Amino acid sequence: MIDIGFFLEIIPLLLAGLPLTLQLTAASMAIGFVLALMLALAQQSKRRMVVWPIRAFVEVFRGTPLLMQIFLIYYGLGQFRPWLQTIGIWPLLREPYWCAILALSLNEAAYGSEILRGAIKAVPRGLVEAATASGMSKVLTLRLVVLPLALRQAIPNYSNEIVLMVKGTSLASIITLMEVTGIAQNLISETYRAVEVFIAAGAIYLALNFAIISALNALETRLTPYRTRA
Repeated sequence: MIDIGFFLEIIPLLLAGLPLTLQLTAASMAIGFVLALMLALAQQSKRRMVVWPIRAFVEVFRGTPLLMQIFLIYYGLGQFRPWLQTIGIWPLLREPYWCAILALSLNEAAYGSEILRGAIKAVPRGLVEAATASGMSKVLTLRLVVLPLALRQAIPNYSNEIVLMVKGTSLASIITLMEVTGIAQNLISETYRAVEVFIAAGAIYLALNFAIISALNALETRLTPYRTRA
């Protein structure tokens, strides 16, 4: 039987890790989105020397477990400490927090770039030709025509990415970060009551993801009202 009293007692303790979970999610999604957009735009190039390295990066980060990527960055970068000290970024990369953000951001950049690349290609070519015919430069066409339409089309897939990122932050607990899952592991080691702790932690993740999905659905409805009417 589940002890309801214990269940209610540990909820506030687990919620103490929620701010860190949100920080990791927001920072990683923001950095990852910027990198993903740059990679997606670069892949529109017809130069193989530009496209192939990006595709290799995407395949590596999409084809390997996120857990392994976090381990490689957290434990592996220490081997390059002299060089990292030379360029002045070692004080950041020796911290678990920034290692987790780096791993999550690179992973998101790989997945996000494919989402945005597909969304950009899905923009009707006729709209681009019409913009060009009206005298718009390539940069202006990209900013006013292509990207707004592509970003609207990418919202459903990016909703899934945000949900996956929220769940992915739980892996940061393996490098000593005390977000929701990290606190849950500590509680289990102290109380040996894994069922109640994991149910409580799962309920927090479920509520958080439900709120995120609801907000993104509202945003999609606002940006694409014609789909709602249809």
